[in-house]
Amino acid sequence: MDNRIGEMQVFLRVVEAGNYSDAARRLLMAPSTVSKLIGRIEERLGVRLFERSTRRLALTAEGRIYHEKSLALVAELDGIERGISRGATTAGGTIRVNTTISFGILGLEPLLPAFWKAHPEIVIDISLSDEVVDLYLDRTDVAFRVGPLQDSAMVARRIGVVKRRIVASPDYIDRMGEPKKVEDLSHHKCLGFNFRRSAPVWPLKESGRIVDRMVNGPLVANNAQTLKRMAIAGVGIARLADYHIRDDIAAGRLIEVLNGAVGDDEQIHALYHGGPRLPFRVKAFLDFVCPRLTDFMEGRATREKSAETAVRQGKAKRAARAPS
Repeated sequence: MDNRIGEMQVFLRVVEAGNYSDAARRLLMAPSTVSKLIGRIEERLGVRLFERSTRRLALTAEGRIYHEKSLALVAELDGIERGISRGATTAGGTIRVNTTISFGILGLEPLLPAFWKAHPEIVIDISLSDEVVDLYLDRTDVAFRVGPLQDSAMVARRIGVVKRRIVASPDYIDRMGEPKKVEDLSHHKCLGFNFRRSAPVWPLKESGRIVDRMVNGPLVANNAQTLKRMAIAGVGIARLADYHIRDDIAAGRLIEVLNGAVGDDEQIHALYHGGPRLPFRVKAFLDFVCPRLTDFMEGRATREKSAETAVRQGKAKRAARAPS
């Protein structure tokens, strides 16, 4: 094994001590071992590093050059290791994050400005895709995944439950009528995803059990944003995550139908490479976003924002009524 740096450090200690015995004592080595290591360096270089004619070792001209270069190289190595170690315990560097389009836009992106106020030195490299990517090949640090977890060396941190609703626009219901039972969907235009199965299938509750029901419609897409926009436009009925459409339901742009028929609520987790040497930047990111994403999934952030808006509107109305 090449251990030239180790030999170089022994050489520097010999120069510092002035003789093999004192250097060996400081290195907790035998003097013969120290002498052998110095001899190995000289043999490899083809020069003498020390004059051995006096009781105290003296550097030769080549030894002085080797000493100067060795000091610089070892100092550079120490600097590299200090920098890497600092990077593992301070918030700096880049974090590669992968998540779905809707969860990224609605849940994660709104948290980033506040995160950067706390950790301005961290760069977020974010990829939004509803396709499942290989986290190792994509060199992803943190991924947010919906559904059952596959066997993996990655650590999973639970965020919450993805609850789904079946929705349509008021215009669509006025034109096509509202489905009252699951069987009615066969007469409706259902919008589906194209990245899981070749034909749209909705897991729905029927007679107390969950069944995969085939649905048909004019559109399949690889992201929920497109389906939501088309549902609002009155194209058809969509089955989407609650967090994606709850504001549209509250605003009346969408109406929930077949309440309680959806049968595939799923867990969402943050996946990351764990272990005792988790970089501090990744830990800081997870500790910041995960509890806030849990609030988002449960609607707490939306309710708090609505309450704050109501308070501001109330103050504005009182100010308008106050005599000037």
